[in-house]
Amino acid sequence: MLLLRNRGLLSLQVISLFSSSSSSSSASSSSSQATSPFFLCFKNTLSHSTRQNPSPKPRKPQTQHHVAASKTEKPAISETTRFVQTFLFVPPGVDPEEVTDDMVLPGSNIVLGPYAGHAQIKEVEFVKSSGRLKDCPKDDRPEFALLGRSNVGKSSLINSLVRKKEVALTSKRPGKTQLINHFLVNKSWYFVDLPGYGFAKAPDSGRMDWSAFTKGYFLNRKTLVAVLLLIDASVPPQKIDLDCANWLGRNNIPMTFVFTKCDKMKAGKGKRPDENIKNFQAMMEKNYVKQHPPWIMTSSVTGLGRDELLLHMSQLRNYWDN
Repeated sequence: MLLLRNRGLLSLQVISLFSSSSSSSSASSSSSQATSPFFLCFKNTLSHSTRQNPSPKPRKPQTQHHVAASKTEKPAISETTRFVQTFLFVPPGVDPEEVTDDMVLPGSNIVLGPYAGHAQIKEVEFVKSSGRLKDCPKDDRPEFALLGRSNVGKSSLINSLVRKKEVALTSKRPGKTQLINHFLVNKSWYFVDLPGYGFAKAPDSGRMDWSAFTKGYFLNRKTLVAVLLLIDASVPPQKIDLDCANWLGRNNIPMTFVFTKCDKMKAGKGKRPDENIKNFQAMMEKNYVKQHPPWIMTSSVTGLGRDELLLHMSQLRNYWDN
C-alpha cells in the first residue's frame, strides 16, 4: 500500500499524492475527504488523447481493504488503485496498480508514462494568424491550444516554454491576442495561442465574441490534442474560468489545468497561490465524479513546471500520433 507523505513544492504545502488506507472502507472515505483538496473529475470522460486509459488488472476481493465494484464490474479493486484512478491523471500505457510516488511529476497530479519522450524545444516559428477556423493550417500536425482569461500570463508562458522572448506578444494591455495564432514547434507540432476571454478594459469594437470565434475551433479542430486552460493562481477563483472549464468538460474537450503565477507567494492582497488553487478545485468538485483531469503549477518567472509541462505534452502528443 502506498503511504501518504506531505512534500513541499517551492514552500507550497501541497497534499501528497497517495493516501494511506485505513482498515475499513468507511475510514478510508473519511480520510480522503479530510486530506485531499484536489477533487477534479469530470462526469464526462475525456476524448481523443486521454480517454483510452488502460483498465486495471482484475483482483479477487480478499480483505476489507477492497471496495465494492461498480454494477458493470465484477472484480473489486484496491483502495490505492481507486485513489490513483480518482485523483491522479494516469496516462495510457500505465497500470494504476503499478503507479508509485516517483512517477508523478512534481507540482502536479500527472503520472509519467511510457509515451513520454523528447520534450526539448529546439526551434519555433510563427506560421500564421487566422480569423476563421477554415483559414487555420490544414496539415495533420498535432496541436495544443492555450486558453485563458486576459492577463493570465498566456504569452509569458509561451515565451517561457520556448525560451525565446516575444515569440508570443506580451502586453500590459489585456486582450492583445485577437486571432488564432499558430506556432510550429520542431517542425512537428503546434502551439496555438487563442484570444483571451473576459478582458474588461478592451473597447467594445475590440472585444472578441469568444462564443462564436473560439468554440467552433474547439468543436471542429480534428488535430487538437488538448487545451491548456490557464488559471491565474495569484487571484481567487473567477467565475468566468469555472464557466469555461465546465463548457470544455461538457463538450468532452481534453484539457489540462495550468496554474500560472505560482511564484507570487507573498502577495500583499488576497490569499496565497496554493490556497487559490485549492479553492478553485473545490468549486469545480460538483462537476467532477470519476476522473481527475491533469493539473500542474507553473511560473514564467522562476521556470516552475516548465520541463514537467513539456513532458506531459510529449506523452499526450506521442499517444495521439500512434
